[in-house]
Amino acid sequence: MDYASLKKILIEHNAFREKNELIVERELKGKILEFHKNPLITVISGLRRSGKSTLLDSMRKDFDGYYVNFDDERLVDFKVPDFQQMLEILQELFGEKHLFFFDEIQNIPGWERFARRLHDYRNKVYVTGSNASMLSRELGTHLTGRHVLLELFPFSFGEFLKLKNENAPENKALTGGVEAKMRRLFNEFVEKGGIPEYLKNNKKEYLKNLYDSIIYRDILARYKVQEKPLKEVVFFTASNIGKEISFNQLKKLTNLTSATTIKQYFDYLENSYLCFLVSRYDKSLKKQIYSPKKAYFVDTAIASTVGFRNDEESGRFLENVVFLHLKRKGFEIFYHKEKKECDFLTRQGIYITQAIQVSKTLENQKTVQREVDGLLEALQKHKLRHGLILTEKEEKEIIMGNKKITIKPIWKWLLE
Repeated sequence: MDYASLKKILIEHNAFREKNELIVERELKGKILEFHKNPLITVISGLRRSGKSTLLDSMRKDFDGYYVNFDDERLVDFKVPDFQQMLEILQELFGEKHLFFFDEIQNIPGWERFARRLHDYRNKVYVTGSNASMLSRELGTHLTGRHVLLELFPFSFGEFLKLKNENAPENKALTGGVEAKMRRLFNEFVEKGGIPEYLKNNKKEYLKNLYDSIIYRDILARYKVQEKPLKEVVFFTASNIGKEISFNQLKKLTNLTSATTIKQYFDYLENSYLCFLVSRYDKSLKKQIYSPKKAYFVDTAIASTVGFRNDEESGRFLENVVFLHLKRKGFEIFYHKEKKECDFLTRQGIYITQAIQVSKTLENQKTVQREVDGLLEALQKHKLRHGLILTEKEEKEIIMGNKKITIKPIWKWLLE
């Protein structure tokens, strides 16, 4: 790159400007700080515009380091040989520092070699990226054992409350008025999701533009797939959250010739953090692979924007919220289905650790029977003694033999 142009860009990037707005401190920051004195390269990946840059800004406010945003269109011609020139310009402008913040660095093929050199010379390096596949491939090739990978998702319910300048209530403070307010805020969270900028501007066009950026920049431009069938897959998935789907079903819908192509589409969608597949649990890995999947979106408002939704499907969005919470916590997630069905199983290591049902309400006996029967079957199958049913507002405990079933509002569970 031209020296003068690069120098101008780096001056702009490192002129830190305090934002005159409420900045929500992300829950992930605590985990990031745990690794700050660790020499490992800290990699933060996640959906476009989910707050990675703001998170880096928060770190820059606390720690003095160099900053470069590789999503700047003026760096489109930046290549690996330019890294050394960039380093020399940074040192010339700002003196010698040993802390580096690189935003959306996966845009520069071969970046990991430079990051490794910085690491080998005892510098602390933070990088962000919005494509899990590219990052993992590069990290596995040249940075094995030299990095820690952390994932940032859109706002959790707790972070949503902070944005609203609301405090999460303590159990002793749960009056009827407090509970009613929390239910109202939770319903708003389910509807509006957790994309930070959308929650501030409330413009649907913003979500549509974000979706287009993911489809065109993160998938179509990188993988050279067909636009129409890809969008059909996304529309179908967003319209059928939490329902069983199969690759063969989607193959017929899109008129593609191979179910393998559908699987690749989902790989690309997962790599871009737009949506995720959940497999039916089975001890046989082969059966897991070939079982029907369930799909959930990274954000309920995006799913509502790009798919078809009716009022009867609102319970599926509650499932989506629960899925995302489990995903943030780092659980491996499955669903259970034999004679009955249970929405979520979580696994840590080789053991199933939780069985969870999600239901909008338990107001009629038929729904209670379905949810309890499915949960009990999962508990018995996986030798668990405690199960959980999450609803909009019901709260109680049921003892059935040696099994205890806790029923509680989703919003309370999210804040625990």
